[in-house]
Amino acid sequence: MTDPGQAFRFATVTPQGTQWLLRRNCSLAPRQLASVFGLLALASLGIAGFFWSHGAWMVMPFALLEVLAVGLAFVVYARHAVDHERISLLGDRLVVELESAGRTQRAEFRRAWVRVEPRTNDGSLIEVFGDGRSVSVGRFVQAGMRPALAREIRLALRGA
Repeated sequence: MTDPGQAFRFATVTPQGTQWLLRRNCSLAPRQLASVFGLLALASLGIAGFFWSHGAWMVMPFALLEVLAVGLAFVVYARHAVDHERISLLGDRLVVELESAGRTQRAEFRRAWVRVEPRTNDGSLIEVFGDGRSVSVGRFVQAGMRPALAREIRLALRGA
C-alpha cells in the first residue's frame, strides 16, 4: 500500500487506499444551469409577449423556437456536466469507473497485472491494461499533464 503521507498531485490517499477523481471543469452545476435557463426563457418570452400584445404576433413563434433551441443545448451540457473518472487503488485491486451522461462503466484489475501506458507519446489518453482488458482514462486532464498522471498511478501501483 502507498504511504498515506506521500504527496500526490492528482490523488487522495486515505488509509483505505488511493483514489484519483478526475472530472470536468464546469463553471455551472446542472441546478444553477436550470436557474439561468429559467431566467433567460422568462426574459425572452416576456419580451416576445410584450410585442405580441402590441400586434407583432410573429415574434412569439421565434421566441419559442429560440427558447427550445437554448433549452436543448442546456440539456446536452447538463447531461455531461457531472461526467467523471474515478480510479481507486484498494488493496490488491485497481478499480476504474467512467461516468458519461449518467452511464457508469466499471473495470476491475488485479494490481500485480496492471500496466499503465499512454496510448501514444503525444499527450493522448492513458491506457490501463490488465486481465485481458484495457480502459482509457485521462479525458478530464490536460494533455500535457497526462504523463504525470500516468507516472503517479504507476508509482502508486508499485507501492512506492
